[in-house]
Amino acid sequence: MNKKALEWQRLLKGMAPEEVLKWATTEFSPGTIVFSSSLGAEDQVLTDMLCKNTAGIKIFTLDTGRLPIETHNALNETEKRYKIKIEVLRPDAAAVEKMEKEYGSNLFYESIEKRKLCCSVRKIEPLRKKLSSQKAWICGLRKDQAVTRAAVQIIEWDETFCLYKINPLADWTQNEVWDYIRANKVPYNKLHDKGYPSIGCEPCTKAVKPGDDARAGRWWWENSTQKECGLHRQGSIPGDKKQEEKKDV
Repeated sequence: MNKKALEWQRLLKGMAPEEVLKWATTEFSPGTIVFSSSLGAEDQVLTDMLCKNTAGIKIFTLDTGRLPIETHNALNETEKRYKIKIEVLRPDAAAVEKMEKEYGSNLFYESIEKRKLCCSVRKIEPLRKKLSSQKAWICGLRKDQAVTRAAVQIIEWDETFCLYKINPLADWTQNEVWDYIRANKVPYNKLHDKGYPSIGCEPCTKAVKPGDDARAGRWWWENSTQKECGLHRQGSIPGDKKQEEKKDV
């Protein structure tokens, strides 16, 4: 584990999300820290906090090319509400065309390997390129979102992208997220009103039943312990020399 991340975990423990965000702007200089928004409920809360209390942190989102119309609507509404421009990252068109030509447009239903390939082309590679020039990124992860996120910390060293990952809402509950949204009239993806607690690509997301895991509707045909796309995973990638060089920074 990165030593500096452990020190910061102790420092930030118990801090309110707004305080964590303010701390991040003093610890990381402008241009070296970004906020990656999926336009989901948690990320909308963080967008509201950033726009009200914290300047200097740029916001971007990933458009995979398979997002539901409600997500595009949420993007437009958010930009209008806060009078901001959110950077939109898109996958390499040639890479998408090559993948679909070889495996078809709905390859993700066939196997975990093909689903992860699709996630890699459409999400991970654009994100990797964006984060390559950064020292830290802010995310809306929470511990109780899924079994794969139970160990999430307010700040941690991201082994996949080799930078610090800051999760201001790590200790919040789903109820706290929605209490904030209602109290502050935060714009949100209207699919949340239709039973979608977690929203990704349209063909890989469905509504869930009351009481189900928040991410039960994501890649619902897979085992719950494997349902991550690769953007948020623990541990290093075998054979990645860059990670080995940077992991104790």
